[in-house]
Amino acid sequence: MIYFLATFTVFLIVVAAMAIGYIFNKKTIGGSCGGLASVGIDKECDCPEPCDNRKKKNAEQARIDKLAAAQRII
Repeated sequence: MIYFLATFTVFLIVVAAMAIGYIFNKKTIGGSCGGLASVGIDKECDCPEPCDNRKKKNAEQARIDKLAAAQRII
């Protein structure tokens, strides 16, 4: 039982450290191999056209980018 608690504590400390790192840096953990782009795959799925959820996400991101680019006086 002591080994379980020690292992659980170590994992908990590592997860907490990663969370703190993300909170301060706003940067996700990146792999060293470059991901799917390094093997010539541009996107996760092989669909010729994105699904409805992806279209909504893209439209929302385009709207956010447009609002951020607009010069506004608050």
